Amino acid sequence: MRPLIILTLLICPALAAAQTLDNIKLPPGFSIEPWAKVDNARQMALGGNDAKGGVLYVGSRGAGKVHAVRFDAAYRAGAVTRIADGLDMPSGLAWKNGSLYVGAVNRILRYDDIDRRLDKPPAPVVVTQSLPRETHHGWKFIAFGPDGKLYVPVGAPCNICEPGEPYAAMLRMNADGSGREVFARGIRNSVGFDWSPVDGALWFTDNGRDLLGDDVPPDELNRAPRAGMHFGYPYCHAGEIADPEYGARRKCADFEPPAQKLGPHVAGLGMRFYTGTMFPAEYRNQIFIAEHGSWNRSKKIGYRISLVRVKDGRAVSYETFASGWLQGESAWGRPADVLVLPDGSLLVADDQAGAIYRIRYGAR
Repeated sequence: MRPLIILTLLICPALAAAQTLDNIKLPPGFSIEPWAKVDNARQMALGGNDAKGGVLYVGSRGAGKVHAVRFDAAYRAGAVTRIADGLDMPSGLAWKNGSLYVGAVNRILRYDDIDRRLDKPPAPVVVTQSLPRETHHGWKFIAFGPDGKLYVPVGAPCNICEPGEPYAAMLRMNADGSGREVFARGIRNSVGFDWSPVDGALWFTDNGRDLLGDDVPPDELNRAPRAGMHFGYPYCHAGEIADPEYGARRKCADFEPPAQKLGPHVAGLGMRFYTGTMFPAEYRNQIFIAEHGSWNRSKKIGYRISLVRVKDGRAVSYETFASGWLQGESAWGRPADVLVLPDGSLLVADDQAGAIYRIRYGAR
């Protein structure tokens, strides 16, 4: 009987994952499928790809690991390789010119020529190690902008405080770590951003402060078309809510209001503009957001993929695109990032389930 027990243990996780995905609700014509198992999957970044396939890199927060997922020409996932471990919250990843950049709290590391060295990864090069060491909001989402610079947020090291720079800010620097500057201020904790394919403006999620109640304040989706803007933290939340501790020091009118108020405590993390052609035309250049889900409300919300529709540089609606990770008050998964594959399908990273899913349109 022992071989049967072993077989059952091996196949049950796969069966459970398939059955759980049956709970996911999507608009008509869309489908979701398991794509890869990756421990504590957070931010995703595409490496090089060609007619034969490519590589997806996946960071983690609690696991301290970075993984690579090979995929073939049909975008089917293959081998999963661990390329780094023992790092401090290596959540954020960015790929540029053959090198993988990893954000690990106070350090940005670079793994050169990584696509060809997955089975024997190189020792990392330290790009910078001068970022703050605090782990409270210290994990990062990083990305290269249209200007070729690396954008790195530094969250506030607290729930609510007045920490001074470089905290509560979006930094940017050259690819070698030089030329660091503050791009935007007043950002409590951004763990997702992208640039509009229409006008090049930076949009980013920002998690609102806690301990003001179930419904206050909303989380934010912000738009920064230029450097030097201030988005209110810690003085003002969601463009109009004066903070009870710091709000008397500055007026809400002094700051940039959010482009879109999100649900309170939904924890919007990774976000991307949809630039593919697989989905219907109405989704082109619209924003998908991975809402990780609330931890401090009396009734949970989030745990979904939301859609913000944009017209003429303005957010015009906020709606649910994919839901079902939350069943009643129990969550079996937590979306942490989204990424558009070159074929137009959408990947979703789930750090709680340790999985990546693929959403397609019109798939049989």
